[in-house]
Order: sequence, then structure tokens, then C-alpha cells
Amino acid sequence: TPEDLAHLSQHSQDKYQILAIATRLYQQYQRLLREQNFIDYDDLILAALKVLDHRGVREIWQRQVYGVFEDEAQDSSPLQERLISILAQDPDNPNQVNLVRVGDPNQAINSTFTPADPVYFNWFCQSCEQQFTTMDQAGRSSKVIIQAANFALKSMNQVYGRTYPNIIDLPFRDQEISPVLATDPQPDSNPDPEGLGVEIYFPPDVYQTATLIGNRVIKLLQEHSDRSAAILVRENRQGSFLAEQLNYLTCEYNIPVYEVSETVRHSQIPREILKLLCFLERPHSPDRLKAALEVLQQRQLIPHQDFSALATYPEQFLYPTPLITPQFPEIAHYCRNLLKAKLELPHYQLIIFLGLTLQYTGSELATVEKLSEKVNQQIREHNSLATAIATLSEMINSQQFTAVEEDNEAQYTRPGQLTIITMHKAKGLDWDYVFIPFLNQKNLPGQLNPPQNAQFLGDFALGEVARAQIRHALHDQHQGNPITILSPREAWLEAKSLKMAEEFRLFYVAITRAKRLLWLSSEKLAPSYWSSFQKHKLLKLQEQQPSVVLEKLTES
Repeated sequence: TPEDLAHLSQHSQDKYQILAIATRLYQQYQRLLREQNFIDYDDLILAALKVLDHRGVREIWQRQVYGVFEDEAQDSSPLQERLISILAQDPDNPNQVNLVRVGDPNQAINSTFTPADPVYFNWFCQSCEQQFTTMDQAGRSSKVIIQAANFALKSMNQVYGRTYPNIIDLPFRDQEISPVLATDPQPDSNPDPEGLGVEIYFPPDVYQTATLIGNRVIKLLQEHSDRSAAILVRENRQGSFLAEQLNYLTCEYNIPVYEVSETVRHSQIPREILKLLCFLERPHSPDRLKAALEVLQQRQLIPHQDFSALATYPEQFLYPTPLITPQFPEIAHYCRNLLKAKLELPHYQLIIFLGLTLQYTGSELATVEKLSEKVNQQIREHNSLATAIATLSEMINSQQFTAVEEDNEAQYTRPGQLTIITMHKAKGLDWDYVFIPFLNQKNLPGQLNPPQNAQFLGDFALGEVARAQIRHALHDQHQGNPITILSPREAWLEAKSLKMAEEFRLFYVAITRAKRLLWLSSEKLAPSYWSSFQKHKLLKLQEQQPSVVLEKLTES
């Protein structure tokens, strides 16, 4: 709470009073929440704990809950642990706590943007050694990938220890993964590797990397269309670059390339619907017919063809006369059914119909329904196909529409598809073939680079300093030690060490997503900062040093 933070700030000897500034900002944030009747996630937990302070209410809930099983416990905050521990207590015997926590602190990757901190789960594990069980067997990956992951873990601990010799807590627990036993019931456990199983490349630049990945994906997915592939990137702009470079896979080889990016997903459905509506309005337009055919092909509803040739003479393609040999009659029939719907359905039902035609599912259908409702509200007084198209175009151009999001593992791991996804988003998923490019020192382990307008006292970022000071003080508080507040320089160094540890764990999560092939690369020429990436423009490349982790893997 702001009050707790104000209390912490009183222990600070920092002449800049950074925590006092943070307290005022936090108070202002809470005031704005109250004025707008908003509540955030931390407030929900604090309110729940306040309710459970009441003995009568607490016992009601404890009698309804026999035990609590928590997964991904390394991503919990102390407040969350306290909440579930209370619920798991036996109301008649408070010393009896029916709580099972399952987690892997080696995969803690959320502490840079949530209150989660792997140190708490490590302490929890140490506090219950007698009830502690290690589950170190994994059947996902081939043995050579497991060996690479174990070696990478030890190497990253060594690199971290040399970089920060005075810090006791290493990024990883010294725990190796083991293959499952031969009697394990899961199908295809620890599958045979593809080729060498682990492949490491040092291309001259990022464009050559895209070429190498494309060639490898074509060979792999054409030979095994029932398997899945993914490229794991550190940030969305890297994914956009690769999606742009690899879009030929869909057109030329019928390999869907799915870029898991919020901005792409938000605009994809409205743009697809708009292209089909434009075709319905002017089916005789070659450009609009071609755009509609491309949408149908991207949704894998029609086979890929030379759509430019088909759309040259729309009338002959859609309604051939007896003197003209029909071209691809099944595709033409699909398009004629769309045109028939235009005649039989009212305009306000067309968007929903098109969503069903494109075989959207789950959150995609929810997005279409939301889109249809929003468009129809705006054209109520002038209801026509032309006004619907104009309204939808304005929504897309002004980015006024946000899709309904749903995490659906199936859409990320479809067989025969190349998924481009961030390492954070890939947690909990797996693919037969995993490609991880751009592993230079600026990406792994990376470094804190605050923008010029956010720098404070040199390279220090005020937010990072405050966060590190708070984290350090809470560790003291949690262990019952006297509370100490780090100086700005000490806090900045701790923030840098925490970032390195988390980036190492993120890489560990990424490499353990692969089942049959782990493909890694570091490019000699790459952008210093991917924020400069713009579609359809050449990147400004600079010489980069390969990540020390990749170099150690190469030596092994």
C-alpha cells in the first residue's frame, strides 16, 4: 500500500529520497483509481486478505476449501502465497495446512513486470525440505536437447557468478533435467532428434538468418506436415521482421506463417472482413476479387493459385458462359456463395456470416460479434453496405477497435504451421522444431538501456532504482532482518544483476520448448536496437558480438 511504501521510505538515507518520490506517485495513482471507480489486481488481493482477517468470514471460506493446489508457484508474489495459505488452513487446526505448490524457479521469467520474485519460492522450498519433492524428469525433448539445456544452465550460472561475484543468489538452482523412464506412459516421450538435434549457426547478417530458417522450415514441414515449428524471438519487432521475410512460405509452399503479435491479431480480423465486404460491394473489381481470394487462401479454405490471373477477368471467372471453359470451378463456386449471401441477408448480418464463412472459432468469433455490433451501431441511421465499409475502414485506420483476446494453445501449435512468438509467450508450449535467432550479447543477456529522457544521475533509471530499493527492503522484511535501503548506485547494480538473471532464465525456458530440433543462431551484423525496425525498409546493421552462452554451447 502507499502507507507501507511511505514507512519504507523513512528507513532511507538516500539524499535524493527516491522512495519518497515513489510514495507520492503511488498515492496519486491510488487517488486516480478511486476517482474513476477502478480497482487493480493488487487491490483485489489486498481486499481479499482484509476480508479474511475477519475470523468468521475466514472460517466460512476455509470450510469450503479443503486444500489448494498451485501451479507455476515460482511466479507467485508473497501476497498471493499468503492468500492461498490462509485458504488452505484447517479452521479447527490452524497448524494443518493442505497446500501443494508446484513450480520451477529456473523458469521464473515474470519478475521484471509483476510483483513475482523467484527468491520467495526458493525460500519456501528451503523452509519445507522434509515435504519437498523434486520432479526432474521430462519427456518433452530429445536427450540431446536436454543435455544442451543442462549445460546451458551451468554455463549461465558460471557467467553470472563471474560478473557479480558478491551476489549469493544465482539465476538457477543446480538441478538437471533427466529423461523419463522407459516405462513412462506418455506417448513419444524423449523423441528421436531431427538431424543433430541441436544446431548452431553464425550467419553474416539477419537477412541470411531468415533465409536459413526458411530453407530449413520448408524441408522439415514438407517431409513432416504433421509436426509443428516455431521461431522464438525476444521482442515483437524481431517477429515482425521475420514474418515479413518469410511470408513467401505461405504463398509458394503453402506453409502458414502465424505471427503471434498483439497489433497483428488486433487488425487481422477487421481487415479480412473488410476485404470480403469490399468484394461483395464490387465483385467485378479485379483488385477486390484478388484480395478476397487471398483471404480465403490464408484461412486455408481454398488452395493457393495464381490469383492475379484468376482476377484479371472477374465476370468470366465467376460466371463463365457456355463458350468459356470454367477455371477452378470450386473456387468460383465459393465466391458465388458469398455473393448469394449478399442478396439473401440484410447488411447488418453480413459481418457475422463472413466470420462463420472464414471458420473463425473461440475468441475470433467473439471478436467478429463485437465488430459487427460496433459497426451496426454507427450505421443505424444509414444502413447500407457502402456505409458499413466506410465505417469499418475508419475503425481500422484510426485503430479504434480492439479484438477479444483468448489464449488458445491450439492456434500456436498447429501442425504444419510456422509460429513466430516471443519467448515470454512461449512458456508452457512446445513444438517439434524450435528456432531461436539473434543471440548476440545485446539480446542475451542484454542490458538496461534507459532512454535519454528517463536517465537519472547518469545511466540510472529512476523507476529501476526505486524498484530495486523496494525489492531489497522487502527481502529484509520477509526474512525478519533489519530493513536497509540501497543507495541509488547499489540499487542500479542490483537491477542490472536481476535483469541478467531473468534473461538467462528466459533463454532457458525458450530452449526447453523444443522436442526434436533446437536451432540457434548469432548474426555478425544485426540492429543494435530493434525499435528502429519499420516494415518494407532495410535495417541499419552493426557488428555484434555473439552471446557468451552460445559460444559455450558451441564449445560443448
